[in-house]
Amino acid sequence: MDLRLLPQQQLKVTPKQIAANYILQLSSLELQDVINQELQENPALDLEEVQACPLCGQPLAGRVCLNCFGTGKGPYKGSEDIETEPLEGTSLMQRDEEEDELDPIVRAEAEQTLAEYLSWNTRVLLPKRLHPVAEYIIGNLNDFGYLEMPLEEVAKTLKVSLADAAEVLKTIQGIEPWGIGARDTRECLLIQIDHLSEIGEEVPANVRSIVADHLRELGEHKFGDIAQALRISREDVQQGWDWVKQSLNPYPAHAFAAGPDGTSIGGRQVALRPDVIIVRNEKGDFEVEVIESRRFSLRVNPVYRQLVGQLQAARSAGAAAPTMTDDERQHIKQYVTRAKFFIDNINQRRQTIGRITDVIVECQKDFLEKGVQSLRPLTRAEVGERIGMHESTVSRATAGKFVLLPAGEVIPFSTFFTASLGVKDVIKNIIEAEDHTRPYSDQEIVEKLREEHGIRLARRTVAKYREELQILPARLRKR
Repeated sequence: MDLRLLPQQQLKVTPKQIAANYILQLSSLELQDVINQELQENPALDLEEVQACPLCGQPLAGRVCLNCFGTGKGPYKGSEDIETEPLEGTSLMQRDEEEDELDPIVRAEAEQTLAEYLSWNTRVLLPKRLHPVAEYIIGNLNDFGYLEMPLEEVAKTLKVSLADAAEVLKTIQGIEPWGIGARDTRECLLIQIDHLSEIGEEVPANVRSIVADHLRELGEHKFGDIAQALRISREDVQQGWDWVKQSLNPYPAHAFAAGPDGTSIGGRQVALRPDVIIVRNEKGDFEVEVIESRRFSLRVNPVYRQLVGQLQAARSAGAAAPTMTDDERQHIKQYVTRAKFFIDNINQRRQTIGRITDVIVECQKDFLEKGVQSLRPLTRAEVGERIGMHESTVSRATAGKFVLLPAGEVIPFSTFFTASLGVKDVIKNIIEAEDHTRPYSDQEIVEKLREEHGIRLARRTVAKYREELQILPARLRKR
């Protein structure tokens, strides 16, 4: 046995790379929390509060931009000065409330949530002593808008009478979207039927009895059994089923998020905060902006910058350093380095997300112009190859982030990479065009996809996409 020194190369991840990857994967809200925490912990990092027009990016002397007067001559990139002055950090501008009204990003961010909407209404409709009960019930609504907790448990937990708890629940159920606060699907649909009857809408005869007593059979398309039980014709049951599908919504919370026109109550939408916006310029081309450049402006604190300059000047001239202790010099060096390090990571995040979005826009231009039918198959590996990044970096940069499209819709980045979304749309169109007396089986849909659209899928894949579209199998679609 002997000892030898052998040269060897190893790949090691540096602390800077680890920190950069961590910053890259954060969502917009998470990034803001990290920035706020860093501002509190690092005295050398400074927040420069400079007001700028949210449309054209020019500095604001008052509340109205004298450059564009709210018309927005061009999108605000907020990146040119960042790349030449890295110490100034990203340009994350804060805006006034009145200026926010001009900005579609802020409108997308500031939308009211369902819980806030219900809370505001119940505070108006109920006495103050019942406000805590309303807040508790609202907080226990599930994603569909249903109350899964027994009313007796609500009353016991909050030490109120069952009558008080019932009064609060009835008040919540009387707030649009109708069906909120229901205990199950049957109650949800009955609330909607009663409301439509109250406002004078025409409700088919027997539909309330069908929903109240035969909802399971209705879902299983056992129209003959229902007709026999209620002593009505099968056509009456069919008419009731068609009306229920068209007029009622078993998921009332979803109605708040997005109605038929993409809006909901009062035009509110789910409060999604976009990380990137895609806009059309005057020439009709698409432009990308990573909008962290609008929210704050980070820089090295001017005092710390001056002290570092003095130390560097003294070192270059061979002169005595300014009167400082070793601890003070170490403090300045440590925190200034940390501030530069943090700002560089923010810049790298912005540039990475911007480059990825530029490639996505180039690949999915037809989708941006024509809609989901034109969504082309695209993988994160393909995007990474185009810009010289690893697939994992692309995945990390886009996970949990959202894009504001030129049409005003906020969608997740994952939509661009869902190669099956266009296929799902084709499957939906095939099913909608079928003869309902003889609906297509999954295997027949497979054959139509191959013969008419050149799309090759396995039957089990078609079945999976059909279930994701919440479409019943052929035997339950038959009328």
